[in-house]
Amino acid sequence: MCRLLLPLFLLTSAAPVLAQQDDRATDAVIVVTGRGLRAGAGDAVYDTVLIGRDQLAASASDRLEDVLLAVPGFQLFRRSDARSANPTSQGATLRALGGNASSRALLILDGVPQTDPFGGWVSWPAYDPQRLGAVRVTRGGGSGIYGAGALAGTIELESAGSDVLDGVSGSLAYGSRDSVDAHAGLAERLGAGFLTISGAYARGDGFIPIVAAQRGPADRPSPYEQASLTVRAVAPLPGGVELQANALAFRDRRERGTAYSGIGTTGADGSLRLVGSRWSALAYVQTRDFTNSFASVNAARTIATRTSLQYSVPATGLGARFELRPDIGRALELRLGGDWRRTEGETDEFFAFVAGAGTRNRAAGGRTDTLGAFAEGSWTAGNVTATLGGRLDRWTIADGFLRERVLATGAPLTDLAFPDRAGWRPTGRGGLAWKPIPGITLRTAAYLGWRLPTLNELYRPFRVGTDATANNALLKPERMKGVEAGLDWRPARAMRIGVTIFDNRLEDAIANVTLGAGPGTFPIVGFVAAGGAFRERENVDAIGVRGVELDGRLAFGTWTLSGGWSWTDAKVRASGSAAPLAGLRPAQTPRQSGAATLAWHGRSRLEGSVTARYVSGQYEDDLNRQLLPGAVTLDAALLVPVGRRLAVEARAENLADKQVAAGVSGDGIVERATPRTLWIGVRFGGLP
Repeated sequence: MCRLLLPLFLLTSAAPVLAQQDDRATDAVIVVTGRGLRAGAGDAVYDTVLIGRDQLAASASDRLEDVLLAVPGFQLFRRSDARSANPTSQGATLRALGGNASSRALLILDGVPQTDPFGGWVSWPAYDPQRLGAVRVTRGGGSGIYGAGALAGTIELESAGSDVLDGVSGSLAYGSRDSVDAHAGLAERLGAGFLTISGAYARGDGFIPIVAAQRGPADRPSPYEQASLTVRAVAPLPGGVELQANALAFRDRRERGTAYSGIGTTGADGSLRLVGSRWSALAYVQTRDFTNSFASVNAARTIATRTSLQYSVPATGLGARFELRPDIGRALELRLGGDWRRTEGETDEFFAFVAGAGTRNRAAGGRTDTLGAFAEGSWTAGNVTATLGGRLDRWTIADGFLRERVLATGAPLTDLAFPDRAGWRPTGRGGLAWKPIPGITLRTAAYLGWRLPTLNELYRPFRVGTDATANNALLKPERMKGVEAGLDWRPARAMRIGVTIFDNRLEDAIANVTLGAGPGTFPIVGFVAAGGAFRERENVDAIGVRGVELDGRLAFGTWTLSGGWSWTDAKVRASGSAAPLAGLRPAQTPRQSGAATLAWHGRSRLEGSVTARYVSGQYEDDLNRQLLPGAVTLDAALLVPVGRRLAVEARAENLADKQVAAGVSGDGIVERATPRTLWIGVRFGGLP
């Protein structure tokens, strides 16, 4: 716990930080914003979706992972959200580049990468939508100025400042299955700076994940309890510079619907950022610890027995970033800088359980480093914007190990020290945007991106039910190549329509490749029982994805209609041991997805909305044998003010109680996502 609280202590004990001088301001006026540098001029050429404060505050579930489903092409590895899913399946991706539980989209909060340092998944309960000011999603790869990892795109979270959060605010809601959802915040001006403190708490008895027709006495509800706290201090420094100190701590406890299936995550992040009128500097630290218990249920679903226990997965992420935008004229913009990120961690676990006790111990882990430099130039002349950028990264994979021993005697079973590896990775991106007539923008872009394998993929073998997957310490970095073209049409201020076509190719894609079936004994994982599959993490030749994305927004009077749709044709290119996958669709990749929201903003701040979401069928497995059917769900939300700063809210998730399949085991047991969930509550202050 001490190592988790250290970043929080260091930052909250520091002086409040952050001040930024607006380019339009005089030397005597300092505008403190709490934000980073403004968006670059070249960003206009890429396919971008902005989620505003109104959308963040009006979600039926009040969870960020559900808010992001409004972006066509966004998906998690599983369809279930962070109340019931295993956190290891909560990686984010875009444009059907899934098939892997690690994130292929780069998620950043106030400039800091947010994927788990060990596993690459995302701890979604740490991010309360009510404390965010905006979310900017850039679809399409290219490491660009953001660093490694932006294969499918970049999701930028921006904390709300004192211009959005004002004074004391809070909410309390009670929902189905004895659920509680609570938020509290404080935002205060401190001289020319400000301080914000925000906390969130959620709990619930949960639902039974296994569908009703297949349940047995061993199945039970999946309770959850999640909490997070953020502290941001912002203050001006001499010379028109602002200093931002951010601290985040969270705790997440879930159960997966049987005995011996508890999961826990704790984490703390801290960052310091200096922002000038034309430069920024950032340093950060992340600490995580994770526990995960796995259970096996017999065929009659009468008894659950523990099969393995990750009792500790400590991990640390360290990093820094610097960017400079020299003044070279109004038509030109140049962005120069560099970044460094280190991840290190290990998994410590018991496995081979007999009579409820682990008989063997496993420890596996290592360290990765990326050090990169970037340059990007943009030129604007009249109705044309052009941009071109590149970066060069040095990557290192080091100190990898896998050790297994017999607990009773201490005798070693496996003692592997993997060789260190390193390499260089050049990437880049560029594009052009042209406005031939008022209201229409034509754009095109091309990009290269890459992602380093996670420590989890490199070093940890694992089991799920009767299936076993071996690690692969020789995995190569994934590489992304893509092109796109699009049109943005704004025939009126209240109307916008965007369409993008794209062709992406993910080379050396990391996948869990089926190599055999039980019963039998296989390398690294040992014995696999009848009905189970043996898989290994491998680099397949490529995943090719072609697709179309549509999104738009129309405001008419007090009504707003917004939505989007994504269609993709994704296929695996594979040879060698992975040849059976050639021509198949990547696992967990739907062909179509879409969402539409009809919102009403009435007098006296009365608000309501209805959201429909659709996801087509997708395959659970790499061999495309287990199909998860498509589904349509409906959400609704209503906010009724009863005073100047007080309102009553009602929310409904999956209003029609549609059964949404989130997963299927090798023996055909189906797990569902969130059933109908109703909420009633109150909000104070901070109303949209």
